[in-house]
Amino acid sequence: MTMERELQYRQMAARGKYQRLYTHLCRLGTREWRTTFSEIESIIGFGLPASARLHRPWWANQRGGNGHSQALSWGAAGWETAEVDMQAETLLLRRRPAAAPRRPALDEAWPVHSAGGWPEGLSLKREESYEERS
Repeated sequence: MTMERELQYRQMAARGKYQRLYTHLCRLGTREWRTTFSEIESIIGFGLPASARLHRPWWANQRGGNGHSQALSWGAAGWETAEVDMQAETLLLRRRPAAAPRRPALDEAWPVHSAGGWPEGLSLKREESYEERS
């Protein structure tokens, strides 16, 4: 994903319905945050929809900006849901790991350089390597 798209997603999350959750997650200094549905409601300032308590997919992570506004709020802040307990109405959010740096291909790390042609008279034939040379 390009940096420009990531910026646009963060701007959408900062203006969206779950902007208070996005802001809260951006400010957290921890790698994990264990919370309750009720605590999230107190942060966002309104009740979660019934589907948040009935359907586990409501808490699904989504890549990019395609999807639901709640997933955009934690995804754009750099978090993802890790454990959702629908019975206890608790959830664990974790910071997404930083993307691993791209490993260069072998020809990028050690570029191929031509050493020129074979020196005149050089041969790799077995028979010629045992011949007497003068």
